[in-house]
Amino acid sequence: MSGTALPNSLPRPPGERERLAAAWKTPAGWRYPTTVNNTNIGLLYIGTSLLFFLLAGILGLLMRMQLAVPDNTFLSASTYNQVFTMHGTVMMFLFAIPVVEAIAVYLLPNMLGARDLPFPRLSAYAFWAYAIGGLAFFCTLFVGLAPDGGWFMYPPLTGKAYSPGLNADFWLLGIGFIEISAIAGAIELIVGILFTRAPGMTLGRMPVYAWAMLVVGVMIVFAFPAIIAGTALLELERAYDWPIFIAERGGDPILWQHLFWFFGHPEVYIIFLPAAGMVSTMIPALAGVPLVGRRAIVVALVAVGFFSFALWAHHMFTAGLGVLKMSFVSAASMAVAVPTAIQVFAWIATMWRGRVAMSAPALFLLGFLFIFVLGGLTGVMVAVLPFDWQVHDTYFIVAHLHYVLIGGMLFPVFAALYYWIPLINGNRLSERLARWVFGLMFGGFNVAFFPMHITGLLGMPRRVYTYSGEMGWDGLNMVSTVGAFVFASGVLLFLFDLARTLRMADRQVGNPWNAATLEWLPSEDYGNRSIPRISSGDPLWEQPTLAREVEAGRHYLPGSVSGGRETIATSALGAVPRYLMILPGDSWWPLIAAAGTAGFFLLLTVKFTWTAWACGIAAMVGIVAWLWQSDRPPPLAHAKVGDELTLPVGARGTASHSWWATLIMLVVDATIFASFVFAYIHISMRLTVCPPPQAALAAPVWPLLSSGLLVASSALVRLASRAVERRRLTPLVLAALACMLAAFACDFHGQRLAGLEPTAQAWSATVATLLAYQGLHVIVLAMAALYLCARAWSGMLTGASRATLDNTALMWHYTSLQGIVAAGAIHLVPWVMG
Repeated sequence: MSGTALPNSLPRPPGERERLAAAWKTPAGWRYPTTVNNTNIGLLYIGTSLLFFLLAGILGLLMRMQLAVPDNTFLSASTYNQVFTMHGTVMMFLFAIPVVEAIAVYLLPNMLGARDLPFPRLSAYAFWAYAIGGLAFFCTLFVGLAPDGGWFMYPPLTGKAYSPGLNADFWLLGIGFIEISAIAGAIELIVGILFTRAPGMTLGRMPVYAWAMLVVGVMIVFAFPAIIAGTALLELERAYDWPIFIAERGGDPILWQHLFWFFGHPEVYIIFLPAAGMVSTMIPALAGVPLVGRRAIVVALVAVGFFSFALWAHHMFTAGLGVLKMSFVSAASMAVAVPTAIQVFAWIATMWRGRVAMSAPALFLLGFLFIFVLGGLTGVMVAVLPFDWQVHDTYFIVAHLHYVLIGGMLFPVFAALYYWIPLINGNRLSERLARWVFGLMFGGFNVAFFPMHITGLLGMPRRVYTYSGEMGWDGLNMVSTVGAFVFASGVLLFLFDLARTLRMADRQVGNPWNAATLEWLPSEDYGNRSIPRISSGDPLWEQPTLAREVEAGRHYLPGSVSGGRETIATSALGAVPRYLMILPGDSWWPLIAAAGTAGFFLLLTVKFTWTAWACGIAAMVGIVAWLWQSDRPPPLAHAKVGDELTLPVGARGTASHSWWATLIMLVVDATIFASFVFAYIHISMRLTVCPPPQAALAAPVWPLLSSGLLVASSALVRLASRAVERRRLTPLVLAALACMLAAFACDFHGQRLAGLEPTAQAWSATVATLLAYQGLHVIVLAMAALYLCARAWSGMLTGASRATLDNTALMWHYTSLQGIVAAGAIHLVPWVMG
């Protein structure tokens, strides 16, 4: 910034900092759960995910105690299956993904130079839903209702015939619900990264960690809907006898594997890429030199995200898919090693160019490189078809999985904790204890999991609760058990040091690693005193006076223009300031909505129907009240955020961050719908005659009439979007709703006349699923239409506060398109196959 005029060079008015602090003050005492500030939510998120890591680790130790000696009776077969399933489920769904989102929620706003993410109440809702739902799900262990079909829940084992209890239902409803929480977090991160970067932070200057989280957010949007669709289909089978995965009635259990692994293999990289982004952020600071090959690393991140979606059948080499399909996936499994290797070599080159002291973060990063490279090598091995056929479902795969996930995610996360803990209270964790922690964890991990490669090659299968002494596996299993306890002792020592450090008195944070990224600027509850203007990819190195300037209020928005919480919205590519974004404050409603949502799903599982619906109503009240407080007319039309920069307050249409969030949500919705269409096509292709003899298609007149009504409905909403005045808007919206309801009635009536019976065979069940999914959207739009009319009549809907109208119109047009596509798919697939 030397020689360049600052955004605010005039003296700051008295009391400006105090007003800013008052607007962002964290609630204390019993009101603390109302907080929505990213700093507080991020810390709660991180702490909860570490709790689940500890709980899952205890389950892992129970498994190792059972397998330490042959013919052990420490755990029964039933109990072991529950412990095994919960260990994998908690590690993957309640720790690995939440912890990387949690760290992003905590770090990204300050790293991007923003005051907060665009939807702080959505972050709060996502956290509380995850915490309440996750803890309730874990407690099923104590009442014998924990799932016991493996963390991948393959049917037919998890169908009613072999799992008649509620155990599988808790997994299906609980995990499906928790994945919705993860998607909400991804939407928040994508919009935040694209639209709240500091002025001047172009995509080329954006931190590599932000790039990693942007790629991960997009991956979540396209990968997680598949598991939501899969869990819905399996729960429909279990609850209503729709035989989608029952082969005897036209279903196919392989369909579950396709849906699960379309989510499951990208998930491995969803876990790894944030860790890679953290590594690319920490290594330059620890080495004291810029990151080597920064552009190549960004390209590699995008390439890994792209390749990951071609690998889902990597886990299905023994499922009989055909040589051509398996060869394609095998080649993709090897190809993904190339962009991964680019990152590894860039990290090594950066350390080679600089001088890395053996600090705690550096130790864990070196451990990560060693373990992850070994895991990557075994990954290439299992990508080779003949080798995979030999080791599939053996302990070799268990070893590979843990080398990739623990090496590729856990060690970087521990490095990140040592690196970024000073941001909390200014204190670093003990370097002396860190050497013990690292030694115990690194040594214990390799002692525990490296022998499993050999155990697997000797033929020990996964998921067995005991084994005979004659198999010769007892010595290796005892070594693995000892290693697991050594690893656990390192984790406990870390937790002791963490508790000790957090209890210390607060100190000035400063910049202990001499890092180049913006999260080390002085910050309070409101983030930075002013939002910085940056001109380089390493701002704290290339703009050495930036910290003093920001703290003195010399950059953008040094106070609160409206008296509330604000940040600057910038353009997606060039980070040019566009408008002042007013953010919502603390509230009970996200917590109430999250608790009600969790209660609805979990109580419905145990057939507490009335209580479940009471929780569902509470959730709806919470969401409506939360939304009612948003999209208000702005308190002023324009705001001065710098000496020579005045911005409009808020935006409308495609310029609004809420419009883009709605669009991303609809991409998620469309991916779920596409998964249901895939299920319909997959089941249809297994038939000799489609539709099967027991079923029939609706007469063509009904889908044609339905499509016409859907087009009319969207046209009416288009007219309504131009008529903000309530007396014109209300009749148009209600007429559009009537057309939408009539269109669904045509679909439903046509299928009923055709004799659709979803319990008869799987083809009819998939048709009924598409129809039911469209019906769900119609219900949502009915509530949205009434809500929209209520806002219009209350005077809340104006030309300057019309996000509710714009977003509802977007949802409406999507639902119309979905209905037309569903009708077309249902009728065209049999025609094409015929």
